[in-house]
Amino acid sequence: MVRVQKKVKQYFGSNIGIIVALLFLCIFLAVFPRTSSSFLTSKNTFNVLRQISSNLFLACGMTMVIILGGIDLSVGSVIALSGCLAAGGVARYDLPIPVAIMMGIAVGVVVGAFNGFVIAKTTIPAFIVTLATMNIAKGLAYVYTGGSPVRVVSKEWQFLGAGYIGFMPTPVVLLIFVLIITAILMNNTKFGRHIYAVGGNAQAAEFSGISTARVKFLVHVYAGLMAGLAGVVLASRMYSGQPTAGDGAEMDAIAAVVVGGTSMSGGSGKIGGTIIGGLIIGVLNNGLNLMNVNSFWQYVVKGVVILLAVFIDYLRNRNG
Repeated sequence: MVRVQKKVKQYFGSNIGIIVALLFLCIFLAVFPRTSSSFLTSKNTFNVLRQISSNLFLACGMTMVIILGGIDLSVGSVIALSGCLAAGGVARYDLPIPVAIMMGIAVGVVVGAFNGFVIAKTTIPAFIVTLATMNIAKGLAYVYTGGSPVRVVSKEWQFLGAGYIGFMPTPVVLLIFVLIITAILMNNTKFGRHIYAVGGNAQAAEFSGISTARVKFLVHVYAGLMAGLAGVVLASRMYSGQPTAGDGAEMDAIAAVVVGGTSMSGGSGKIGGTIIGGLIIGVLNNGLNLMNVNSFWQYVVKGVVILLAVFIDYLRNRNG
């Protein structure tokens, strides 16, 4: 019990700044005239939780990638491709829903494995590799669908993204399991320690006997797995696989990670901070929608948030 209390105290102590920011944002939206009547409703709360779930799936993998000192721009396009292929498996080929879901997730794993292999075996920057696979995956999604949504009307299909387990939305229950698994991997395994070692100093990690290539490969596989899962869940929630799904999703995931305190220079970051960062981005998106802020201006606001988070990280590293 004492150990749990110590962990909770450490968690709040290390994330006090972003926790205060989240509380301030929620209080503002709860009292602001244009949002006060709708922000705290149960319907809106569940809607925010569903939206946050998709972003945090991506952010779990993105946290590991950024701790390595890299970045993955392909995850948004993988959402589109995995969702379209999974929905197409049900709608076009009458595959069993579990098989179609696994097929969609497998697509994410394949893209992640390709990213990881090229990044681990060459000196090509992760930015360039994932920029290329971003365009490839997006193009394949459009080729497969012809630019039109692949609709699925089955109630069983909708359960994963729009259903409930008890009173909790299914994506939120799934997210809890993913967050627990990610936290265990990062904090309680040799693999997690190797991620921090490689991100902090890859050359030193190599000299100490760590296979940096293996770590990079597995991290990108995990990021692809999370993107594939997010794509299938989103396709289920929208009742269709859409080639435009996931547009800009990589930016929201990166924003959640950097707002949560993970350093863009690599070597430091915690999944606990990413969770709060994801909540901030999700609540911010929801608040802007409730205030009927033009979608073009929403991009500006989120860009400013990312810039501020990176600037704070810069100041922290300079003063550290």
